[in-house]
Amino acid sequence: MKWSEISIHTTQEAVEPISNILHEAGASGVVIEDQMDLLKDRESVYGEIYHLDPQDYPSEGVIVKAYLPMNSFLAETVEGITDSIEGLTEYGINVGSKQLTTSEVHEEDWATAWKKYYHPVKISEKFTIVPTWEEYEPVHSDELIIELDPGMAFGTGTHPTTVLCIQALERTVNKGDRVIDVGTGSGVLSIASALLGASPVQAMDLDPVAVESARQNTVLNKVDDKISVFQNDLLNGIYDQADVIVANILAEVIVKFTDDAFRLVKDGGWFITSGIILNKKSEVKDALEKAGFTIAETLVMEDWVAFLARKNA
Repeated sequence: MKWSEISIHTTQEAVEPISNILHEAGASGVVIEDQMDLLKDRESVYGEIYHLDPQDYPSEGVIVKAYLPMNSFLAETVEGITDSIEGLTEYGINVGSKQLTTSEVHEEDWATAWKKYYHPVKISEKFTIVPTWEEYEPVHSDELIIELDPGMAFGTGTHPTTVLCIQALERTVNKGDRVIDVGTGSGVLSIASALLGASPVQAMDLDPVAVESARQNTVLNKVDDKISVFQNDLLNGIYDQADVIVANILAEVIVKFTDDAFRLVKDGGWFITSGIILNKKSEVKDALEKAGFTIAETLVMEDWVAFLARKNA
């Protein structure tokens, strides 16, 4: 079978919304080529190191790649992707050059292409993300392993916004806590919560592709008995309070449901927000405080921000 590689040159800010557009178009995963990855000292920061080829990366900005089957509808699909990316500017998102190119890839090359990008990565004090095809032995007895397959996952768990969320979950989740994960994507934050002892965990996403990916990943990580995954629009129709609510989505979306989050977080509980590009930091902070939250901590990685907001008892 032949596949078409869709390649989009964009900005860090637009990576997640463009990834979402590609998934909605039928891609089962994305590859992110960010030239900033070449500058990271992964051995000293994360405890892991692997070699990257500079020729695979753009001189500036980010390239997002996805693979779609070549069929009679491909041209219309690519046109729809282009229109959706253009539409992101209406939300104030800088999409950069948004140059889109396509190329033909054979299935065996496509299957191999995933594997050169993904290796075990220690992303926090406790967690290591491990691709399903890699053999990995935990370094420490208390190390927690999350297995992901980018062939079915909605993201790989190593993007700065996800890393910030997982680091925040480590600081806030206690055994037996009820957790709500808004915009779950691959389910990685729900899986991390469950491995930290949370139960029950509600994982929700508006995209049915993400819902199915999250379900598969909860089974893969043997925490499906603690996590319920379902399609939902933000916190609409949710009434049971939670100890922790986590949302790794666009800043423009977060500000729409801060009041709902405040209503649903228990007194003394936490609302963890990420997916916030630096220039949107003040906008989200203001919305959180207006809803009644106190900002307990601000986490920053590269151009991304996460807030640990608390509902005072």
